[in-house]
Amino acid sequence: MNAYAPISTIMSTDLVTVGPEDSLLTVKKIFDSHKFHHLPVVQFRKIVGIISKVDFEHFTGGLSHAADDRFIDEKRLERTKAKDIMTKGLGKLEPDDRINVALEIFSKNWFHALPVVQHEELVGIVTTQDVIRKILEEKPKEPHMVYDNLD
Repeated sequence: MNAYAPISTIMSTDLVTVGPEDSLLTVKKIFDSHKFHHLPVVQFRKIVGIISKVDFEHFTGGLSHAADDRFIDEKRLERTKAKDIMTKGLGKLEPDDRINVALEIFSKNWFHALPVVQHEELVGIVTTQDVIRKILEEKPKEPHMVYDNLD
């Protein structure tokens, strides 16, 4: 992986987002039906926050799993808005920023996802998993040097 390539070469652009007034029931349905772990919160195409699956699960940790209580839990999720649990202090990147900038931010913060914005509009997201996937895609120039000493 070229750490000096633009972040646009590894960012995800097929985004699912919610608005700040959307309920956590909507957030739950999205997390239940997708594999990603970070959900951008946007208002008029501008990112205003992000909800991680960990933050969502932390919030719902007190919810009961008994059949009788599911209705109450669902009502709680309907009443609570995305803006109530979203992280607001976000690091952001632009599409032309280099991958090494993201690596620097990831290494010095607890962020695992960085929104990518252009003219203040959300255009993508890059996660630590995107970086790991990119590294794993690389093939060594001399594979025999990597695999010779496996005995």
